[in-house]
Amino acid sequence: MLTDSHIDIVKSTIPLLENAGPALTEHFYKRMFSHNPELQDIFNMSNQHTGRQQVALFEAIAAYAKNIDNLSALTSAVERIAQKHSSFNIQAKHYEIVGMHLIETLRELAPDAFTTDVEDAWTQAYLFLAKIFISRESELYKLRETSFGGWAGARKFTVVETKQESELVKSVVFAPVDGQAVIDYAPGQYLGVEVTPKGSKYKEIRQYSLSAAANGKTYRISVKREVNEVPGIVSNFIHNHLNVGDEVNLYAPAGDFYFVDRDAPVVLLSAGVGITPMQSIIETLAARDYIKPVYFLHACENSQQHSFATRVEELTTNRPWQRFTWYRNETSENENIGHGMMNLAPLELPLADGDFYLCGPIAFMQFAKQQLLDLGVAESRVHYEVFGPHASL
Repeated sequence: MLTDSHIDIVKSTIPLLENAGPALTEHFYKRMFSHNPELQDIFNMSNQHTGRQQVALFEAIAAYAKNIDNLSALTSAVERIAQKHSSFNIQAKHYEIVGMHLIETLRELAPDAFTTDVEDAWTQAYLFLAKIFISRESELYKLRETSFGGWAGARKFTVVETKQESELVKSVVFAPVDGQAVIDYAPGQYLGVEVTPKGSKYKEIRQYSLSAAANGKTYRISVKREVNEVPGIVSNFIHNHLNVGDEVNLYAPAGDFYFVDRDAPVVLLSAGVGITPMQSIIETLAARDYIKPVYFLHACENSQQHSFATRVEELTTNRPWQRFTWYRNETSENENIGHGMMNLAPLELPLADGDFYLCGPIAFMQFAKQQLLDLGVAESRVHYEVFGPHASL
């Protein structure tokens, strides 16, 4: 049981955590994967290599310690993490493993400061938080299993269609092997996709935004081929080796970023593959004949990397909706395409009453959000999705 004494002790260790920094979580992950290598079937090892996961976990631990006596401040973070965990099919047994390695990490990194009282306080604090996550994730699992078209755990799907949307983005449509209905989702949510790439020792689970309106029969994701210094294992597998007729395991749609109908104008701002959840939103708004103004604003490198260009034009033509795109490295004679970085100031946007949805690289979203705030948009009207480990803008 978490007591006031436990809370005081945990808060007293905040300087210790801050001094350790992400080195604490780096040690934790190395320890856990060394003792429990089977967890590499669940965790995104690419994020381990880039260091993003270590930083995200450290920030989460520090935030918990600082707000352990005011957990209402963490409500949105708990929901976001619980949604992500449910797309990995995280279970109670996994919390036991993580908790053990967390305590042992603290003991190994700070043996002098990690007294019996500190160990007891952090153990109780972790158990308290774990119960919150386990409870919320159990609710999500039950809701998805009992909803029409829903299921628990992994479900077999077949690839029924693929389409190259642009130079780097490929769409894949999945239909369930059992031929039954599939659960609906809110536009903006993502799908857990489990594959075993050739040459990979472990299963790989990734979350990809759904890029179409829900239809109760199939799911569509649109995946960017990652061609950085460390090529994306799963994205390149999907582009190079996932073909019509292949089977994969999918986990039910999840995510806390999605369109909410507030009977207000909608502004969708994206860059690169961040267009995928926006495509789901605009497809849904079109299917609903949404009567409020809709603005589809997108930025990308050039016309070869402009995904869904023709489809967005179809959706916005003959509707009182507006679209505008910026090519960073290319000019165009199209009046709806600008050159350079996204510039919102000249546009007549619904600054006072619109809802603004952002998705794309973190630097882009920081840039776009600051423009919105400078133009007078209330921060409460700006909603965003970060691909991978969460980061604040």
